[in-house]
Amino acid sequence: MTTFENLGLRNEIINAVDFLGFENPMPVQEQVIPFVMNETCDLIALAQTGTGKTAAFGLPLLNLISSDKKQIQVLILSPTRELCIQISNDLKNYSQYMSKTKIVPVYGGENISSQIKQLTEQPQILVATPGRLIDLINRKKVRLDSVQFLVLDEADEMLNMGFQEDLETILQSVPDERRTLLFSATMPKEIEQIAQKYMNDSKSISIGIRNSGSDNVEHIYYTVQASNRYLALKRIVDINPDIYGIVFCRTRQETKEVAEKLMRDGYNADALHGDLSQPQRDSVMNKFRIRNLQILVATDVAARGLDVNDLTHIINYNLPDDVEIYTHRSGRTGRANKKGIAISIIHTREQNRIRTIERMVKKTFKKESVPSGLDICKRQLFYLIERMEHVQINDEQIDQFLPHVFKKLDYLQKEDIIRRFVSLEFNRFLDYYKNAVDLNIPDKPNQKLPKERNYERNNDEKTSKRGQRIRMKINFGAKQNASPRAVLGLINDITNDKSINISNIEISNKFTFFDVFADQSKQLVNAFYRNNRTAFALDVAKEGKRQKQYHNEENNFYGNIHRRSKSGKSQRSNGNKCRKNRMSKKHF
Repeated sequence: MTTFENLGLRNEIINAVDFLGFENPMPVQEQVIPFVMNETCDLIALAQTGTGKTAAFGLPLLNLISSDKKQIQVLILSPTRELCIQISNDLKNYSQYMSKTKIVPVYGGENISSQIKQLTEQPQILVATPGRLIDLINRKKVRLDSVQFLVLDEADEMLNMGFQEDLETILQSVPDERRTLLFSATMPKEIEQIAQKYMNDSKSISIGIRNSGSDNVEHIYYTVQASNRYLALKRIVDINPDIYGIVFCRTRQETKEVAEKLMRDGYNADALHGDLSQPQRDSVMNKFRIRNLQILVATDVAARGLDVNDLTHIINYNLPDDVEIYTHRSGRTGRANKKGIAISIIHTREQNRIRTIERMVKKTFKKESVPSGLDICKRQLFYLIERMEHVQINDEQIDQFLPHVFKKLDYLQKEDIIRRFVSLEFNRFLDYYKNAVDLNIPDKPNQKLPKERNYERNNDEKTSKRGQRIRMKINFGAKQNASPRAVLGLINDITNDKSINISNIEISNKFTFFDVFADQSKQLVNAFYRNNRTAFALDVAKEGKRQKQYHNEENNFYGNIHRRSKSGKSQRSNGNKCRKNRMSKKHF
């Protein structure tokens, strides 16, 4: 069996590895370390996130640099601030017995002046995010003419985040004779183009199958009605009481809504999305890393570059549009030879997408039934008993109270004590899931779902049986300081009817999109038409076949709206044209 000693690393590095508790190299380390140390050509390494890539390139580069030279010999680029910090900390741990070696991270979101001070004496290794590095280059605070090794870590993530131009600028700034080591979980065409353009005589090393998921990850999916997605999420969390995972949503607004619902319902959760300031983001991530949070609800963009170990679950609240994004999501669990579970909550129209992802990642997905109320109650009860069995007892502190406790409970039999103890801790689940309905979509198309009989479903989900929802849009967006409260205020003010059911509000730069029931959409459009204050355009958002079909069916209604011109004459407005309306400043 290969050991780190067999790889020819310095004694100082071996001592650091032993101190950190590393016993044997992981597969990616076993292949990459000797290649970097003994070969002279460039490297393209395809390996999943969490497979030990940082040590794979970090250990041999520490072995090759000259600690006596005060110049940047190694430049490591990472997509996000979090990953940049993580790589820097790992390298500092690996080099803890190399006193002359200096490692400096530079990244956005921090005061650039303090980072410039750290660069007064040039480090041997610079870890950077692309944007901050270019800023420092333009300020002439960083010189890259001595770079011997360039590492592109999570290269596919950097391209996904829009760093291609920055990468090309940096690649043109480093010496042509440097060696480039490119690490990526997937190999999109853009990565291949960069490799062809900027790498020389490169060799590829693949740990696992190209664009495939980790072998340690089990892939599961549940099929439910779209309106039951949140209820299914809660049951998935309840059936896994020791869950420590990330729930991925498609939009910022959905991320906020799901996190707020979970917190309102008593779950240990919080949100991570692009609207958070850097201090807020750091606070959420710190709580999640030390497990003060069990569940992090995040968008793909916000979660990029997060390096959190020991995640038990990844939950796709929505399937991603790109298969490579699914690979990245699922790769955040099942790390370091530990098992993980990737769960997807889908509806019937997404069955084909599951099959597509299966083919791409070369993994079989297992369809499971959403847990019933009885399943959850049994699992929570057994989890409670397991915790009781393994609880650490502090005899010195608790013994002084026990005589009084024994005397207080002396009239109860052992069975009565257990029954009361279980009821004390467990009544909430028993009451909540009493008469809980089956959320699974029946295998037989004509089979009907049972009616809801408890308070598990919230008001929005109860009313979803009224009929089809229509996606609407209004030209009131972030540029006008739109917020969900302002949008609802606008609609309430114009319609003078708070019973109109508005949901799934999503605010873009120029527009706000929201869902409304089909029968209420007519009332909404009529109200906006009748109101003739400030100009705001309300229309049907044409997103998907169902909405287009509705728009065609209702063309007579939308196409025959009349409005008054300035001359007072009635004009026929086209169904696709704006309905002009006014709004008071209070809504901003």
